[in-house]
Amino acid sequence: MKPLKVLVIDDEKLICWSFEKKLGAKGYLTYTAGSGEEGLDIFEEQYPDIVFLDNHLPGIQGLELIPKLKSINEDTNIIFMTAYESVDVAVEAMKKGASEYIRKPFSFDEIYVMINNISEKINFKNELLLLRRQQKEEFTFDNIIHDSVVTKQIIQISKKIAKTDATTILLLGESGTGKDIFSRAIHNESNRKSRPFVTVNCSSLPDTLLESELFGHEKGAFTDAKALKKGFFEIAEGGTVFLDEIGEINHTTQVKLLGVLENRVIRRLGGTKDIPVNVRIIAATNKNLKESIERKTFREDLYYRLQVFQIEIPPLRERREDIPPLLNYYLSFFNKSFLKNVTAIDPYVEKILMQYNWPGNVRELRNVMERAVILETSDTLQVSSLPAEIAGIYDKKISKSPNQLKGTSYLFDIPDEGISFEELEKEAIQKALVKAGYNQTLASKLLRISRDTLRYKKKKYKL
Repeated sequence: MKPLKVLVIDDEKLICWSFEKKLGAKGYLTYTAGSGEEGLDIFEEQYPDIVFLDNHLPGIQGLELIPKLKSINEDTNIIFMTAYESVDVAVEAMKKGASEYIRKPFSFDEIYVMINNISEKINFKNELLLLRRQQKEEFTFDNIIHDSVVTKQIIQISKKIAKTDATTILLLGESGTGKDIFSRAIHNESNRKSRPFVTVNCSSLPDTLLESELFGHEKGAFTDAKALKKGFFEIAEGGTVFLDEIGEINHTTQVKLLGVLENRVIRRLGGTKDIPVNVRIIAATNKNLKESIERKTFREDLYYRLQVFQIEIPPLRERREDIPPLLNYYLSFFNKSFLKNVTAIDPYVEKILMQYNWPGNVRELRNVMERAVILETSDTLQVSSLPAEIAGIYDKKISKSPNQLKGTSYLFDIPDEGISFEELEKEAIQKALVKAGYNQTLASKLLRISRDTLRYKKKKYKL
């Protein structure tokens, strides 16, 4: 963390020297100025976090200087120093934008307390800004790319849950299925959307650090706890905490989390006071928590407390109708990202990608499309741009591309009693739909008919 910058504007050289010596020893970057004009120049150059400002100065007076400083950087904390004035002058300084005031003579113990308090506020504000920046755009269910019935049903259920006052939701699904996306959409379509959305990856933090990040700590709670730190549950007050990979947390943290869920209070590490919190907790895991309970690695009472509302997101291979719209979305997205002009996907490539099992789910599909768009040199995505492990497997299964099949004669015997052409057509359509994962666009390409014709035939044969 960068050291705080402190600017002292006072015409008393002894005071400036004392600030430089005392604060410098504490690791603060300290600048001093003997007049309002000099202080203004240093302020514009250094953008300090804190300004100690005397009122009686050569040239511009302290009260006049406050609005000038705030107009340059409204986030600067100005502490007004006064020796003679009444309380009215101090109040006027606060009205103009000063954060606090202190009377001369003062002790540096008072100064340290003020700086520590301001430092805590700055850190908290920076953390909040970072968390909100991480939210990026407002992601809702309308942004989830899908075409399958099963995904539609999951979205409908999730929307209903989002609108309720339910404070606990459990998302289950393989890695890469989009649990983080669903959690963000639930938050942004709830009455908590104006409050913070905090993501915590439980598997990426050591146990002791995870506790500190979630619950915060008091000053002196452990060796490096040099100041009070608020945890994510406090920072997210009124909003949502997304606990990703909840199956990875240790028993101690599980007990504390259970306490939060049951009592809606937290206690900072090293603290003695219970702090009420109002947050929605969305937990996610790719583990089978029931198996973890049997192995005694996950608490049964915590599991049942988490799964008040449980949403299971199936793997991509079980909702293949979502593959074509995802391919088209990422094709367009990466075209814009890399300034490419890959306008189509070869039907042979689309067939390969429709039949691939996607063990990494949507995340893997995204990575494959990113790589393919970067490597592709034509305006149509070719099999040569696919990863070898995907193209190689399916090259063996599909020996000919659609272009190579032109002129092929599809031979079959007609029995003496004849056949029903309509039944033959119906069966062909059924097989094409199955092969295309019930994606109408791909099925129409396999049958070499228009999508409108396919829709008409489906309706005709009541498919």
